Amino acid sequence: MATATSNATPPPPRHDDIQPLKSTAPSRAGDKIFLGMSRGSGIALLVIMAAIAVFLTYRAVLAISQNEGNFLTTSEWNPAGNPPVFGIAVLAFGTIVSSVIAMAIAVPVAIGIALFISHYAPRKLAAPLAYVVDLLAAVPSIIYGLWGAIFLVPYLDGLNKWLDQYMGWTYIFDKSGEGVARNMFTVGILLAIMILPIITNVTREVFLQVPRMHEEAALALGATRWETIRMSVLPFGRSGIISASMLGLGRALGETMAVAVVLSPSFVISGHLLDPGGGTFAQNIAAKFNEANEYGRDALIASGLVLFVITLLVNGAARWIIARRKEYSGANA
Repeated sequence: MATATSNATPPPPRHDDIQPLKSTAPSRAGDKIFLGMSRGSGIALLVIMAAIAVFLTYRAVLAISQNEGNFLTTSEWNPAGNPPVFGIAVLAFGTIVSSVIAMAIAVPVAIGIALFISHYAPRKLAAPLAYVVDLLAAVPSIIYGLWGAIFLVPYLDGLNKWLDQYMGWTYIFDKSGEGVARNMFTVGILLAIMILPIITNVTREVFLQVPRMHEEAALALGATRWETIRMSVLPFGRSGIISASMLGLGRALGETMAVAVVLSPSFVISGHLLDPGGGTFAQNIAAKFNEANEYGRDALIASGLVLFVITLLVNGAARWIIARRKEYSGANA
C-alpha cells in the first residue's frame, strides 16, 4: 500500500493554481508602440466622454436655472416665454415607450432569424440571407423614415382600426381620436425594423461560436434539434443576446430622422398608442434646434443630457446582467 501510494499520480493542478506564462523575450519597439497607442486610445475615449458630460451638464445647469417649471415632470415646452418653461416628461415618456415597443418586436424576431441562419438554413441559403441582413444594417435612417412615411403609415391605418375594434378594451389600443397612423405605435414598428439587422447580426455571430462538441453531445444523448438549441445554444449565447439587444436599444433611444419624418409630435402624454402625438428626445432636438432662442438651445441640450444619462444607465445595467450571467454560460469554459 505504501508503494502504491508513493507511485500514485499526483492530482492535476487546480485552475486557480495555474499561473499565466510570462514572456522572457525582449520587448520590441513595435510592441511598445502598440501598447502606447492602445493605452492612449482608451484614455482618449474616457477624456472625450468626460468632456461631453461636462459640456452637457454646464449648459443644462444654465437652462434649468432659468426654468420656472419642473424639468422632469412638466409637460409644457415654451422656452420663448417670459419666464421660460420647459419640461421633458413627454419626451421621456415617448422615448421609453417607442423603444420598448421596438425591443418587444425586434428581439424575438432577431433571435429567430439568427437561429435559422446559423442552425436551420442550408448553406446555399444561409450565406445570401446573412448578406441581405448585413445590407439592411447599412441603410441610412432617413431612408427608413421616408419609407415609413410613404408606405408604412398608410398601410398601418387598417391595422390601427382592427386593434381599436378588437383590442380597444386594453386602453393602450383604444383609438380615441381620428387621423393617420403617425403615432408611437408606428414609430415603435419602424424602430423595430431598423434595429432588427443589428441584433440579428450580433446574435448570429454568437450562435456560430457555440462549441461544436456541446451540440454533438446533446444530439448523441438523443436530443432533438430544438432541444439541442434550448440546452446548448441559447445558454451559451445568453450574454451575446443581451449585448446585441442593448446595441439595438441604443440606436432606438437615439434615433432622430426616421422618427421626425414619421411622427406627428405634440406635448401630450397619452397611454393611447394609436393616437397621434408624443415625442422623443432626439426628434425634438432635431426639430427645434434651429428655431430655438438662447434659453431654448440650453433646454434642448439639457434634454440631451437626460438621454445621455439614460443611455449610460441602460448600458451599465446590461454589463451588470452580463457579468451575473457569465458564470452560467459556456463562453468562459
